[in-house]
Parts: sequence; structure tokens; C-alpha cells
Amino acid sequence: QVQLVESGGGLVQAGGSLRLSCAASGLAFSSYTMGWFRQAPGKEREFVAAISRSGGNTYYADSVKGRFTISRDTAKNTVHLQMNSLKPVDTAVYYCAASRKFPYYGISSHLDSDYDYWGQGTQVTASS
Repeated sequence: QVQLVESGGGLVQAGGSLRLSCAASGLAFSSYTMGWFRQAPGKEREFVAAISRSGGNTYYADSVKGRFTISRDTAKNTVHLQMNSLKPVDTAVYYCAASRKFPYYGISSHLDSDYDYWGQGTQVTASS
């Protein structure tokens, strides 16, 4: 049974930082592209960041580029999202996701329909 369990969310003042983690089990972690998505109240879920199976290629939404960093630890089957300079607009539930669609080195799209497995989500709130 595949499980993705997020942690690290919380309440932070604007300008602060949080580090999200996603622990994966029940799957061959190195065979999966990993991504983070978020959903704010009243809005559709949107892509935030993704990392290739190799770990050598990362992708970011324009809204978080330069502030967020995605990484993966293959030895621990974990993916992280370091979020710096948080803004109130970053407030959302953040979801970890895993995809078998993409090859080892690249990611060709950032649709939530590309992903096979999802975590339960963790709330991030950046207050002004």
C-alpha cells in the first residue's frame, strides 16, 4: 500500500520559513517523480514544484521561483520543500504527489493528473 505522509506545515509570519517533508512508503521511490501542489480556499489545486527521478532536475511555479527549493533523499524515501520568504498568498494546503509518468531525467508537464499517488496534505499559513 502506497503512502505519502506530509509534515512540517504550520503558522508563520510573512517573511518567515518552513520546511515541508513527505515520507513515502510502499513504492520504489527512485522510480517516481515527486511533486508538491497546493490548494488555497476557493481555488483550484496548483503546481508548486517537482523534482526528477534522478534528483538532478527541478521545476518551480513562477510564483515561488527563487523562494522555494525542492529536494529528495533517496536513502530515506523523503522529499522536502524548503519555503523561504513566505507571503500571505502562499497560504494553502500543500500536497505531496508521486508520478511514474516521466523518464529518469526530465519532467514534461506539471498537471495534477500526471500524478498517481497523493498525500493527505498539510496546512501552511503565512500571516501578514
